Parts: sequence; structure tokens; C-alpha cells
Amino acid sequence: MAILMGCYFGQDYLAAQLDSIQAQSYRLWKVWAADDGSTDATPELLERYQASWGRDRLAVRRGPQQGFVANFLALVCDDGIQADYFAYSDQDDVWAPEKLANAVAWLASVPAGIPALYCSRTRLFKGARTVGCSPRHRRPPSFANALVQNIAGGNTMVFNRAARRLLAHAGPDVKVVAHDWWTYIVVTACGGQVHFDEQMTVDYRQHEDNQIGAGNGWAFLVRRIEGFFNARFRCWVDGNLVALERLGACLSPESKRIFALFSAARKGGLSARLSGLLRSGVHRQTAGGNCGLLIAALFNRI
Repeated sequence: MAILMGCYFGQDYLAAQLDSIQAQSYRLWKVWAADDGSTDATPELLERYQASWGRDRLAVRRGPQQGFVANFLALVCDDGIQADYFAYSDQDDVWAPEKLANAVAWLASVPAGIPALYCSRTRLFKGARTVGCSPRHRRPPSFANALVQNIAGGNTMVFNRAARRLLAHAGPDVKVVAHDWWTYIVVTACGGQVHFDEQMTVDYRQHEDNQIGAGNGWAFLVRRIEGFFNARFRCWVDGNLVALERLGACLSPESKRIFALFSAARKGGLSARLSGLLRSGVHRQTAGGNCGLLIAALFNRI
């Protein structure tokens, strides 16, 4: 198991995350930590843990210093990192002891040649208080969902070598908004399997320095609505679709059909946008989300 950790000014929380990795019941892991230019105590903290654990448990490298997405994609696309399974790790969470064991138990049930992605719900905490949890999802993971929504945080994601090969094939320089959403898109686009575990395997720390933060609450809803109407969401989708073109030959026949219908709908007039969206089957997880998607299509914002 290669644990791919992006670090940036993480001195306040990094030790708790590393300690929770050390406490995993699944023991066959190595952390690859990429520090993206921190000038606080993060590099020294990583060095101390490396001295304690050994280089066979913790490798430390410099990130590309082009943002958190580039940092994670540089790790996942690095041929020098080899493993049967790969897990994304933020620097500021706390993993449940069974997180990796749960992921490996499911991933091992999938034939090795099929791309597979495990992800889960999270418990949200701030300080010593639990402030919520990520939602359950009513509909199964799918490419038709992934085109317009990510269902899980990267801090919960674990995937197999077949999935990693696809991500590496697309390359570290794809212009996508988030590495975790991109991973969900790639696996579902290429005929892979996704398991969303309703058990909460990560305590997801909420603080003012979160790169993204949890997708819950009224504040998030307001940001999402604003994103639809100021064209930010459309720009995100643009980036994902352009990136997917690098994997054209790898897409399943059904994914190619959905991709073509959705792409055509986005370029059409009002009637074509609405009918094309419905024919493509592209959807979000909730009724409210799908209403928002239709409204966004109405105003040419998907």
C-alpha cells in the first residue's frame, strides 16, 4: 500500500494524521509525503517521523509547488512509487484504525485488471467537537454521476493498480479542479468499480486552512448555487472533459455514449441542452441537486 500524502503548512495537525496511519490494523503500507514548499515546521516534523519509522515506512520529497492538485497527481503518476494499492492522504485528518483494512478487503474482491476505487463517508470535527458527517448517497456510483459530482473526499479514497495505471496514462498535467473528483471520473469512465462505504472511516478536520472542506451545510449550498450561476461549475466540467479526451480509447462503450450525449448537450441551444441532458442520464445524487442541474442547463452553466 502506497499512501500518497500532500503536505503544505501542516505543522499543527500532521502528527495526528501520521499517528493514525501508524495505528492502522493493516500493516503493509508506506507513506510517500510530498511537501509543497512549507516554511513552517512541516519539513522538520516529517524528518522526525522518518527518523523514527525508517525510510522503508516514510519517504519525503518536494512537491511541484503548483497547488494541491498538482502535488497529488505528481505522486500518483510517479513510476517510482509501486504498490498493489494506493491511498490519498491529507495532512490534517485522523483515520479510523480499520480504514485501510476495510478498503483492502473490498479491493481484493475485484479482479486485478479491473479499475477499482474504495471510498467512504467521513465524520466532520472541529476542535474536540463532532460537527456533522458526510451524506449517504441514494444512487450508486456511476460515470453519469461523476461527470457532474464527486461523491467522496480524497482522504477516504483507496484504489488498485489498474486505476492507478489509468491516472498515470492521463498524466500529472491534466487541468482538473480536484484530484479526487478526477479519480472518481476516471475509474467510472473506464468500466471500473466503485464502492462507497457507509461506515465513516476518516475524521475530517474542519478549519480555516482547509483546501476544500466538507460539502455540507448552508454555506456550502450557497457556494454551490453561486458556482452554477457564475460559470465556475461549467469551467470545472470543461477541464474534466478535456482531460478525459486523453483516455478516449480506454472509455467503456457506455461511457463513450454518455460522454458524446453530454458534450453535445452542452454545445446546443436551450431545447437541445435540456433534452440532451435528460437523454444522457447525467445526474446528481439528490432531487435538489438535479433541479439545480436542470436550472444550470437552462442558463447554459453546465
